Amino acid sequence: MTGGDFLRGPLAINFESLWQEGMHDWQGNMPERMKDDTLEEAFWRQSIAKKIIRQIDDHAKPIFEIIQQYIHPTDEVLEIGPGWGNYTFPLQAYARKVTCVDSSEAVLDYLKMCFQEAQNVHYVYGKWEQADVEAHDIVVGVNCFYRMYYMLSTLKKMNALAKKRVIIGMTTGPIQPHYKVLDEEFGYEIKYPRRDYIQIVNMLYQLGIFADCQMLQLERTYHYATKEELIAAQSKKILSGHYDPKHVEQALEPFITVDAEGYHYKHTFNAAVISWKPVKEVLNDDVEFARNAKTFAHL
Repeated sequence: MTGGDFLRGPLAINFESLWQEGMHDWQGNMPERMKDDTLEEAFWRQSIAKKIIRQIDDHAKPIFEIIQQYIHPTDEVLEIGPGWGNYTFPLQAYARKVTCVDSSEAVLDYLKMCFQEAQNVHYVYGKWEQADVEAHDIVVGVNCFYRMYYMLSTLKKMNALAKKRVIIGMTTGPIQPHYKVLDEEFGYEIKYPRRDYIQIVNMLYQLGIFADCQMLQLERTYHYATKEELIAAQSKKILSGHYDPKHVEQALEPFITVDAEGYHYKHTFNAAVISWKPVKEVLNDDVEFARNAKTFAHL
């Protein structure tokens, strides 16, 4: 292998840095909610207040069906960032024990209220990065990594605390199709996703973990009472913030159905379920990245 081949290989790219870059906004600033725990707590209190008790989002059900294939009813499961319980509720009913780790008191209070009669659910308050938890058969986290800056350490800890399997779920694109119309036909700059499941797969590869990745196609329908609500909600990813509502309406038209109840936008997207058997010794990524950085410096 030549030096040029090595530089084009997967170990020559610092995927964790790309992940961290994607946490910043389009002006290069870290959003306040990423830094401020009080804002994060307020978000979850407001979100949970809007939920029906024990509500599970429709798209979570087929994702759990994939996750369930890797779990035995006698397993003890460690769940990272359970949120409003999309996966906690079916896990509690299926697994022998579920330990929920979350940095939001609102989340844990909600789950404790829902599981008052359950004896197999346990709670750990704290961020995953600092949480003191024991090994479990299964370690699982779905859509819970958005505030985790040092993803390599996060993945290493998941790997170290799993006896049988690690499972990561992440919903992903494509972006709603009208945004592509606004980009390609009207020239608007769009906030396309900057972090995605593939970065996690590549980070695992750099750690010497060859994970399985199963893709699942999903569907969601957004409902709006008025055209004005529809346009306001479906223009939030226009980067400049300034737009002609007629352009948005025109871009949305092929994807909208209208009836007596309002406007409905059906959108297909995907989920990735990444899983692997724990690896005893992961590669030393810090040494590898330092070596690559030195190589690039001489180019």
